[in-house]
Amino acid sequence: MNIHEYQAKEILASFGVSVPVGIVAENVKKAEEAASELQQKSGTTAWVVKAQIHAGGRGKGGGVKLARNLGEVTTHAGNILGMQLVTPQTGPQGKKVNKVLVQQDIYYPGESPIRELYMSVLLNRSTGRNIIMYSTEGGMDIEAVAEKTPNLIFREEINPATGLLSFQARKIAFNLGLSGKAVKEMTRFVTALYSAYMASDASLIEINPLLKTSDNLIFAADAKINLDDNALFRHPEYEQMRDLSEEDPTETEASKFNLNFVKLNGNVGCMVNGAGLAMATMDIIKLSGGEPANFLDVGGTANAKTVEAGFRIILKDSNVKAILINIFGGIVRCDRVAQGVVDAYRSMGTIHVPVIVRLQGTNAQEAKILIDNSGLEVFSAVSLQDAADLVRKCV
Repeated sequence: MNIHEYQAKEILASFGVSVPVGIVAENVKKAEEAASELQQKSGTTAWVVKAQIHAGGRGKGGGVKLARNLGEVTTHAGNILGMQLVTPQTGPQGKKVNKVLVQQDIYYPGESPIRELYMSVLLNRSTGRNIIMYSTEGGMDIEAVAEKTPNLIFREEINPATGLLSFQARKIAFNLGLSGKAVKEMTRFVTALYSAYMASDASLIEINPLLKTSDNLIFAADAKINLDDNALFRHPEYEQMRDLSEEDPTETEASKFNLNFVKLNGNVGCMVNGAGLAMATMDIIKLSGGEPANFLDVGGTANAKTVEAGFRIILKDSNVKAILINIFGGIVRCDRVAQGVVDAYRSMGTIHVPVIVRLQGTNAQEAKILIDNSGLEVFSAVSLQDAADLVRKCV
């Protein structure tokens, strides 16, 4: 589950990670009030106004602005709120900005140079261990750093039996070129960050930039957290952070029926049970000359209700020219799925695109007879090649 930057910083702060003081606002008036409140609390005389959307690269799209006085806070908040912010991660359609984070400016002058660093915590799937990735080259172009100068990206692997050790936190600080007070601050920061990652059941925490201020303090100037959906039952307070306005409406509807759905840009809708079979089905669609319009996994207990919900969600996409249902009857019998397809089809009335059904496994022959004798415009396939041939004819 993705969350906003201000929510990520709330989580980090709860574990003792240093974050700038900020207040979220949904309109210009609240943004002005937030800036005044921050001035009274922290004494800041400059603010950063940041668009809150589920996408990175906001600064490149004009969604992050520095305000040097209260008048500029008003101007920037007015310009950012309601804008359709386009970033490298949103696609050309962009995302509408409904909230801004008004945050104290931590780029204040001082004796020591300000430095932008990078840090993230994630799972290294090849080793099954968590790693801390970090770099001396933080900021908006960290992707370019990874591509052109990979030697500037450091990795610290964490042994799950011991967790993050103190010498590893100090090693990170030294590799980042810090000294004196900044080493102590970074050691504390890294330790708290890893604790936040573990305790929140995050799948990713990314801090970019990770800022060393002019007085050698360490702050998460920006923060991104991806939470593991499967662990949300342990964190009901995090589940409340879900912003449905940031998600695709069809994906939101699919989640109500416990369907795993991801919208794509093709012309053939697919409905399967099992992620591996879904990938194979998408390959078949591609090889047959079509393009997958979605990833839809109905799970191992498909029935008429879930099949009908899947139909309705797929057909909301006007680009869909055909639907391929590819089910392996292991946990669920094929004839039950076939009956579910027939019942769902009749319940919905006329479906104006061809429906191809391939059922293999327990009671597959009975399922084929049900489909063939239904009198509906549903085509049954036995092999993947049969399904591919029918898809080819339909698109």
